Amino acid sequence: MKILQVVNSLAVGGAEKLLLETLPVYKEKGVTVDLLVLNGYEYPFMTELKQLDCCTIYTLGNTTVYNPLHIFKIIPYLKKYDIVHVHLFPAQYWVVLAKIISFSKVKLLFTEHCTSNRRLENKLFRFVDRLIYRGYDKVICITEEIKIILQKHTGLSDEIFIVIENGVNLSAITASDSLLKHKIDTKFSQADSLLIQVAGFREQKDQATLIQALAYLPKNVKLALVGDGVTRNECEVLVGDLQLTDRVVFLGLRMDVPQLLKSADIIVLSSKFEGLSLSSIEGMAAGKPFIASEVPGLTEIVKGAGVLFEQGNAVALAEKIMKLLDDKDYYDSVSQACQKRASQYDIHKMIEQHIGLYESIC
Repeated sequence: MKILQVVNSLAVGGAEKLLLETLPVYKEKGVTVDLLVLNGYEYPFMTELKQLDCCTIYTLGNTTVYNPLHIFKIIPYLKKYDIVHVHLFPAQYWVVLAKIISFSKVKLLFTEHCTSNRRLENKLFRFVDRLIYRGYDKVICITEEIKIILQKHTGLSDEIFIVIENGVNLSAITASDSLLKHKIDTKFSQADSLLIQVAGFREQKDQATLIQALAYLPKNVKLALVGDGVTRNECEVLVGDLQLTDRVVFLGLRMDVPQLLKSADIIVLSSKFEGLSLSSIEGMAAGKPFIASEVPGLTEIVKGAGVLFEQGNAVALAEKIMKLLDDKDYYDSVSQACQKRASQYDIHKMIEQHIGLYESIC
């Protein structure tokens, strides 16, 4: 049984990180799983995956992932594998079209990672999506909510959809050591209360609400923002406007996220929506209190363990943070509940479910 995973690129993101963490485990289990990347740019995840030497990596060059010529470039790879497992749009489209025009008999799987995208609201895309999803033998939904959304969106029967929740490498997080805060940045000291958010800078992640919340908190509460992206400049301007430059550090892309999470006092994710957030699971696994916005993709994971706040409400977020910092017993109980909840999302459990699915359709 030979499987090919296909993704747009290995830019930093949840689906991309999932591939980085799962591909080595498939090799350990003796399952041949290789990777085809539409844009082979040498992002940090690409560099790390090459160093792991756990699979064959194919790339289609460094051009835009939206180039329809990728359809023809994908065709030769369909002949080499029993199953092709696709992640993200537009790879989702190109692989199905490549199979159709080549009359390939390869089995296709697609994982839907998010509860929201612009295609859901576009009538033309809704029609095209229904045709594309029909090209897959199975569609993996990472939450029950995503399954419900896709069933309504596509009108396809229940049999094509299967729910397999994402997992994270819990052992990598629990085994990591924390860093001294001043080693993260000289603006921080051990006496500071450190907040951390790990997320790409884009509209969905709403770092602005967390930055605004910091303005309501004591000066010894500091913030580290891990990640990069299109809204970073806006957030840097906001930090300046709120006179928080001595309390906020933009760390950019980091490969030592487990150590950073262990170094935080509180971990926050202020997103407007998520699929099944790997960052939330990693945050809870670090054994620190985790605060998240009460939105789809986060509420299901965090409720009853971590702390939820009204999305976009900076004052409410600041109040939740202060309650944790002021009440040690509450802080400790939330920390323990978060770690217990995270234990349900082990990456090995997810991989066993994927292997079972591969075997059932191969």
